[in-house]
Amino acid sequence: MALEIPVVTPLRVDDHSRDIAGLTYVYPVVSRRAGGVSLGINLNPNNACNWRCVYCQVPDLQRGSAPDTHVEQLEHELNLMLHDIVQGDFMQRAVPEGARRLNDIAFSGNGEPTTSAQFLACIEVVERAIARFALREQIKTVLITNGSQMDKASVQAGLQKMATINGEVWFKIDRAPQDGFEFVNQIKLNREQVARRLATAAALCPTWVQTCMFAVDGVLPDSAEVEAYLAFLAEQIAQGVVLQGVLLYGLARPSLQAEAPRLTAAPLAWMQQLVARIEGLGLVVKLSA
Repeated sequence: MALEIPVVTPLRVDDHSRDIAGLTYVYPVVSRRAGGVSLGINLNPNNACNWRCVYCQVPDLQRGSAPDTHVEQLEHELNLMLHDIVQGDFMQRAVPEGARRLNDIAFSGNGEPTTSAQFLACIEVVERAIARFALREQIKTVLITNGSQMDKASVQAGLQKMATINGEVWFKIDRAPQDGFEFVNQIKLNREQVARRLATAAALCPTWVQTCMFAVDGVLPDSAEVEAYLAFLAEQIAQGVVLQGVLLYGLARPSLQAEAPRLTAAPLAWMQQLVARIEGLGLVVKLSA
């Protein structure tokens, strides 16, 4: 396939459109958490996820798994975008001044990326691209995940490979996992299962806990919810799970789910108080309120 430079309109921190470059799998965004350009990989172009988080910004979200990934097409698209970013004028053409650095290649997109049967092959695509463009020491490879597929051998192999290319896992834990239905993620959770999968991820690749906090019907998480969340983190630390820290964030863009009218951002002061509580456990916290 010949390299054809995609036409990309100027990127904005509040617009993470997956089709902004006209590609199927690869899309560039300006990430407030990354502090630069994040090159996203969307293995769920069918807008299907096995969870349905109430704050999710994916339009027409449906329950399901990723479709088969056309690995050769993914590799072509990734090489195309990296060529434009590393060797072309992409940064000047499409990125606001002050954010003109490539921070990472991130498996995120419109659903849970590890539900792709080709997940390991996709990690290998990134590994080859990083070598081709000499980016091994310059950028991270990030997996943003709900952790639900961590028991699969192919996913574990993918994480092991990620660890060799400056990889890290962002493992979603929005509230303390309790046995039963979880409103925030619209899924039935098993506490022991979540703890085991988090420990698995952390043992294979540097892992951050990723947490979204917000108010529902004007009510912030109460003290019992906050204490349960902190207790779960403390329990993992006591069990010897090595965590890089917590990525704590609020509502940056409007939810596109039915619950959207019920959700509002948590006040900055409340978020900062939670940061202090988490740091009290000995964890690093990065806040994006």
